[in-house]
Amino acid sequence: MSTTTAEQEKPFLIVGTGTETVAPGLHILRGQGQSFVAETDAGLVVIDAGPGGSVTQGMIESLRRISDAPLHALCYSHGHVGYNAGVPQWLAHAKERGDPVPRIIAHRNVLRRYARYRETQALQHRMAEIQFNRAPGFFDHRLTMHEPAETFDDCLVIGSGERRIELRWAPSETDDAIALWSPAQRVLYGGAALIDSIPNIGTPFRTMRDTVRWADTLEMLAALGARKAVREFGPTLEGEDTVRSVLTHTARALRWLRAEVVRLMNEGLNERQILARIRFPDELFAVDWMKPTYGDPGYIVRDIYRSENGWWDRNATSLHPEAPEAVAEAVADAITDKAGVIERAQALAQAGRVQMALHVIDLLATATGGAPEIAQARRLKAEWLRQRAGQVSSYVSRNLYRVSADMIEQGTQARFGIC
Repeated sequence: MSTTTAEQEKPFLIVGTGTETVAPGLHILRGQGQSFVAETDAGLVVIDAGPGGSVTQGMIESLRRISDAPLHALCYSHGHVGYNAGVPQWLAHAKERGDPVPRIIAHRNVLRRYARYRETQALQHRMAEIQFNRAPGFFDHRLTMHEPAETFDDCLVIGSGERRIELRWAPSETDDAIALWSPAQRVLYGGAALIDSIPNIGTPFRTMRDTVRWADTLEMLAALGARKAVREFGPTLEGEDTVRSVLTHTARALRWLRAEVVRLMNEGLNERQILARIRFPDELFAVDWMKPTYGDPGYIVRDIYRSENGWWDRNATSLHPEAPEAVAEAVADAITDKAGVIERAQALAQAGRVQMALHVIDLLATATGGAPEIAQARRLKAEWLRQRAGQVSSYVSRNLYRVSADMIEQGTQARFGIC
């Protein structure tokens, strides 16, 4: 896979270096996303160890510029592996200092997630390569898993008095996500539940995420009455009214999505018909914290639809299909005017209807064989996929378009199940 633009080469999840104090004894620690540090009377509590290597080393060095206290606990904000691949470096650091072994804490559901990731390791690596536009093998030694030594269910308290913090279960992007709450200072670290874009629900390569449960979590966090809320990505929310407004507004948008998709399903619409019909109201979705920079509201629609429907796309032809390669070949053979298909697709693209051009060119581009029309169709599809990448806001969608184009040109799409 190529990485041909500065945007693609930029490490998307790495937010910088250093620390930022948000309240006495409470600090943002930048690495893969914004980690968090709480100075408690038991020692330092760090949320997320980072991805390892130079990023985690930089996090350790940044922390030591603000505190020499021993590390009491490393906590997993959620079970996505890259955020805590750096655990061994933190343990080695504590050992070098002669400190006690830190507690390694996560929500109980991380254990089940890690078991699933080990079972599907090759798949997980392949999906990450495509989603983040990285070369094959890039994640083989970067997604190392380290079991937590201690888990909890709903809430875990560390420290006492004014320096007491609470780890709270906050299911959202994952069912093992947690938030950190400082009652004395009314500071919230929202972890994966709180980012500066539309909630990451329905990502094309991932298992379903519960839209209503995420809304429940946001409302639970809003009820705490935080004066400041630190996001995993994005600027800190300042002021009790602002925190409550952002959290409850996002929850309201998610509940609207659920209700609207259910309404359209009850009308008898299938997934694609819903995507064509639904309109996202500006009062809910045209605000800064709902922008589709990573995910997309259409992704959420698909997740809600999948939560209530089976795998069938409502086309009876797909119930017991032939092999996709054989189907594509048969379709291509059935087209007597292949040049006409290409000309029609090109006309659509020239008229600015690139997505429709992709639908038409797929009549030939998905077929196997070396016919010149099929080769031309593949070249055009790759070209138009790159055009589509420039038309969408979602980082994930842009990468999927670009990586798919690369694979078509390299002839490696079948290896990854890409069409």
